[in-house]
Amino acid sequence: MGAGIAHAFLTRGAKVVVVERDEEAAQGARGRVESSVEASIERGAVTVGLEAILNRFATSTDYADFAFCDLVVEAVPEDPTLKATALAAVEREISPHAYLATNTSSLSVGDLAQSLARPENFLGLHFFNPVPASTLIEVVVAGRTSPEVLAAARQWVHALGKTAVVVRDAPGFASSRLGVAIALEAMRMLEEGVASAEDIDNAMVLGYKHPVGPLRTTDIVGLDVRLGIAEYLHKTLGERFAPPQILRDKVANGELGRKTGKGFYDWS
Repeated sequence: MGAGIAHAFLTRGAKVVVVERDEEAAQGARGRVESSVEASIERGAVTVGLEAILNRFATSTDYADFAFCDLVVEAVPEDPTLKATALAAVEREISPHAYLATNTSSLSVGDLAQSLARPENFLGLHFFNPVPASTLIEVVVAGRTSPEVLAAARQWVHALGKTAVVVRDAPGFASSRLGVAIALEAMRMLEEGVASAEDIDNAMVLGYKHPVGPLRTTDIVGLDVRLGIAEYLHKTLGERFAPPQILRDKVANGELGRKTGKGFYDWS
């Protein structure tokens, strides 16, 4: 997600720095961003030359390199402690006038704001995978988010050529809550032998005009990510979000979807 977010801002003219946990991860991020941007240029989706874009791109392992940024988007894994720690560390390095956002897909933005000295400058920016192709960004407003940062977020989303959906800070927001509910039911249907993964997905693609079916989407997102979201929603919203055993078993077996080569589909 971090590489996709960097791609989105770079190809719209922004100067971008990606900070990773170590040098190996930073080099990996650089490679992903460069490959993604190059592919967009080859498809004709981006008309600016690769060298000109990469001149505005840097990677680092030091939060201090965020000092001159107007906006920092956190995109670490969906672990509340990890996110809160990273956000607080970043806030100490950025300008008091800079804005900070989390790319969480389900965690409470208000809870994450409790670790911050300036919660009024903080909100959720939930990007969708794959970021370059997606036209939606969910803007999540917490209790202390200022009108100024919300107005700025609307401008950022517009500048990226995407559409903002503004939601208040509630478990799962709008998109994850609806998307996970459909995906969990699709998993239960597969578990019960109602239909194959392909036929369940085709029912949603052909019958409801979803661009991708819920099981294939889960493979793209990552079964481990979907399990984490489902467990959080189960805890906050009740039994209707209880993760099916098939999801737990696949995650335990390392079948996490496209990134491992196998999930509900074979990606090898």
